[in-house]
Amino acid sequence: MTAAEFVEFVEETVPAYAADKVASGQWREDEAIASSRRELDALLPQGLATPGHRLYTLRDAATSAVVGRLWIAEQARAGSNVAYVYDVAIFPAHQRQGHATRAFAALEAEVRRLGLEGIALHVFGHNRGAQALYEKLGYRPTNIHMFKGIAKTDV
Repeated sequence: MTAAEFVEFVEETVPAYAADKVASGQWREDEAIASSRRELDALLPQGLATPGHRLYTLRDAATSAVVGRLWIAEQARAGSNVAYVYDVAIFPAHQRQGHATRAFAALEAEVRRLGLEGIALHVFGHNRGAQALYEKLGYRPTNIHMFKGIAKTDV
């Protein structure tokens, strides 16, 4: 990812992550953008140069067109060193063309090259399409958080 692509990544990721957190009931809408920005700044304090983090621009192999992006970080989890997927996005015009599947195949090769032992990720409960893709690619749930809202009653 280039510096210019990183600027676009931030501009697109902050509101997208905020919207997902609101949709999942974890954040209030009026605080979501600021919270999203704080989290991104905390995770990538040195931007592209943040140690242990890798940000990739995904391109179509045949045309070199930019089709999306991928952000991973090396992490220790349960005694293993893994790649944690913070964000993967295939842009709308390029979705449902196999780009995500190819991106994860390339990620597996990169994980092997880096000497890591696996790939971990988070998926929002409302993102059924991503859940189906990850299951198809061999990922399995490791824990599930659930929520039920309770309406206030008039007294």
